[in-house]
Amino acid sequence: MKLPSLSPALAAGAARGAGHLSRRLGRGGGTTLPGLLLTRLRPEATAEMARSIPGGVALLSGTNGKTTTARLVRAVLDASGARVVANTAGSNLERGVATALLDAGDAEVALFEVDEAALPGLIQRTRPRVVTLMNLFRDQLDRYGEMEHLVERWREAVAGLDQAATVVFNADDPAMAEIATGHPNTISYGVDDTRVGSDRLPHAADVTGCRRCGAPLRYGMVTIAHLGRWSCPACGLFRGHLDVAANRVELHALDGQRLSVATPRGPIEVSLRLPGLHNAYNALAATATALALGLDLETVGPALARRGAAFGRAERIDVGGVRVTTLLAKNPAGANENIRTMLLEDRPLRLLVLLNDRTADGKDVSWIWDVDYELLLEGDRLASLTIGGDRAHEMALRFCYAGLAPHRLLVVPPVAAAFDTALSSCDPGTHLYVLPTYTALLAFQALLSSRGLAPSFWQDR
Repeated sequence: MKLPSLSPALAAGAARGAGHLSRRLGRGGGTTLPGLLLTRLRPEATAEMARSIPGGVALLSGTNGKTTTARLVRAVLDASGARVVANTAGSNLERGVATALLDAGDAEVALFEVDEAALPGLIQRTRPRVVTLMNLFRDQLDRYGEMEHLVERWREAVAGLDQAATVVFNADDPAMAEIATGHPNTISYGVDDTRVGSDRLPHAADVTGCRRCGAPLRYGMVTIAHLGRWSCPACGLFRGHLDVAANRVELHALDGQRLSVATPRGPIEVSLRLPGLHNAYNALAATATALALGLDLETVGPALARRGAAFGRAERIDVGGVRVTTLLAKNPAGANENIRTMLLEDRPLRLLVLLNDRTADGKDVSWIWDVDYELLLEGDRLASLTIGGDRAHEMALRFCYAGLAPHRLLVVPPVAAAFDTALSSCDPGTHLYVLPTYTALLAFQALLSSRGLAPSFWQDR
């Protein structure tokens, strides 16, 4: 027998009380429990609260980059003077969105990063004004299944959007372009600088066939994994015009980058503090989303320039004179881009790699065999390697197959002990790169917080 919903006031009061209790007991930041309880007590609460936001809801989703992109869009909204409600801590299922909406207050605009599998349901509940489709890479096969399953679900969700809603999409991803094709109101973005591309697909590319006819795609330029300037010689489908395009990308290793971006409202220059070509895509997605929200182009460049890294996404701290940079690595596309970015640095590489296989990581860790760890061994630049996490021994085996002699790596599964071991190999003035999977990142961040080296992950910085 279905129980009746509680009234909005009673359900919200109970949910807020649960969040306060969670924080007082030190069980977390209260970013998930309130929304979970609220949607149990009143299933329609998310839809009701979303309808109360006068400026509408913007949803961003993708396998990689959604946390960083949401932060960049938030920076532009803040610079424009808008009152914003957002799931800043990155709790991106419906429970996290509902938790954020509980504290919406007088917010004018809602901005949410959304888990790939949760996007269709949240599109239905929140009826968004803007949906940003960033990318889909192979990730957590035991949770999501094959990527095609998500593509089909996204296609159906976008087909059900209000015609007035704007779909922002990454035209360099053939799947995103195909999903957005039938919608009447779109803004596309991508990279047009051939200097940062390759002429061939990497072995770990996820998409190689045309989504219209199935024939092999041809690439004039490949940027990341299967992203790039693509076309189908069989049916004529191709990456179309870019509304927001990076015509020039200057990568400055881990110190950031500079972008020259063409938009429908004129060109802008962006000096980004975030490194790597993947963050160029995030900045383009943020720019296109800001335009879809009607924000002034003049605010975009300066706002993006001021925004730093989200926790674990090229975040830097100083530990006893050692610069520690954390680069989340949870699938082949992201890990390969981190490696590519580190190799731009002109210094020896000291690494701490943390591999977990918990629910939020995906139990299947076979993805590590599609990461180009071999590149780290070229030129004898690897000064030290410490490996930790629940599946540390599997990662150690992967490096041995890459060609690293076993005596050159240290396997220390506990995160705290692994970090201390890795630090012991670093002299003051040197750099340590930490490459964790998602739950290993949370454990690492908790460790830093307990030592007073960084704030808790749910605190926006």
